[in-house]
Amino acid sequence: MSGTVPPPSTDAAPAGIRLGLRENLPQFGLLVLVNALVGATVGQERTVLPLLAEDVFGLSAYSAMLSFIAVFGVSKAITNLFAGALGDKYGRKPVLVVGWLVAIPVPLLLIWAPTWGWVLFANVLLGINQGLTWSLTVIMKIDLVGPARRGLAMGLNEGAGYGAVAAAAWATGWIASEHGLRPEPFYLGIGLVIIGLGLSTLFVRETSHHVAHEAADHVQRDGHPDAEMTPRQVFALSTWRNPSLSAASQAGLVNNLNEGMAWGLFPLFFAAGGVSVGRIGGLIAIAPAVWGLGQLFTGALSDKVGRKWLIAGGQFTEAAGLTIIALGDGFGVWALGSAVFGAGTAMAYPTLIAAIGDVAHPTWRASAVGVYRLWRDLGFAVGAVLAGVLADVVSIEFAIFIVAGITAASGLDVSLRMRETLHRPPLPVVPD
Repeated sequence: MSGTVPPPSTDAAPAGIRLGLRENLPQFGLLVLVNALVGATVGQERTVLPLLAEDVFGLSAYSAMLSFIAVFGVSKAITNLFAGALGDKYGRKPVLVVGWLVAIPVPLLLIWAPTWGWVLFANVLLGINQGLTWSLTVIMKIDLVGPARRGLAMGLNEGAGYGAVAAAAWATGWIASEHGLRPEPFYLGIGLVIIGLGLSTLFVRETSHHVAHEAADHVQRDGHPDAEMTPRQVFALSTWRNPSLSAASQAGLVNNLNEGMAWGLFPLFFAAGGVSVGRIGGLIAIAPAVWGLGQLFTGALSDKVGRKWLIAGGQFTEAAGLTIIALGDGFGVWALGSAVFGAGTAMAYPTLIAAIGDVAHPTWRASAVGVYRLWRDLGFAVGAVLAGVLADVVSIEFAIFIVAGITAASGLDVSLRMRETLHRPPLPVVPD
């Protein structure tokens, strides 16, 4: 990683560029819809794939069952690191379209996979798809709205994405209960990819010119890094040099660490508790549904009250929800724990990305988002490996307890190291 992060091209910039949610509502709404399709594409796996690992492919070790999450997390994380830079160099829209092209084989591989190795390959492709498409929809929304409504924009983006994860998890669970674990549940994925590719190719517009417009009017805040930054410097700032960016990166990693554990172990945990496949789909959908809906409010709330304490409080709430699930027995208690877990994630998830956008300069913001998402989505792999090993050696309940403790410790780190990143303009002085 060398050289300076290039500023967005201003060649042939269309006249009348304006920042703001209302000013760009049609494109913003379209990107919300595209991100919902992105979320549903990964949601098709949430209920069915862990059960397929056990029932169809005969895997007995939890670490082996969760291997598909590990390869997904690594491929998505690495893709995230380069997605922002690719968007800066080639434009946002082309990278978004390529992300959808990569997804075309995924549902077909899940339908026809003769061995578990084919499923792992499908999840490598799915990780690349998610890294490109989700990263670019995030970046494009930040481009459009500017600094004033960044939290709201991220709440709407993540709310649509994870609301769709929940819907797809429920839908594929219901389809599997009626028709079997495959191929029927994955027909949904074929339709999602076709629609996502079509909308992104035909109707999404490039947003790089909005970045150039914002950079021209950007007011540098004291203590924030300036515009002249190499990719290596952006990586160092986001990983360890800047306390706020560093705390956000570790919190993002832990957020997806517990998400990777939940994705892989919860269906197996609930099945061992005697819950049917159809009801497992409902339980699995609760956390991302609460998470998705909650972000519609928490993102906007962070624009008013700040980022730091929503992030830290969200992680403490996640830890509480995981503890309820580990201690619980039965559908009702597990549903309550899932709702609490989802509520905590709703507090932290969009706020973390908004905090990154607060600190980063517009000219290297996409790269900073990419570094954050690298660490965040490596959490999928860390969570899958850690939870699988702990479940094999001790039990699933013990794995959930340990992950709850790690999540609480992450919230404490945010409390101690992160500075409030939201800039509130001074109140106007009223003359006597």
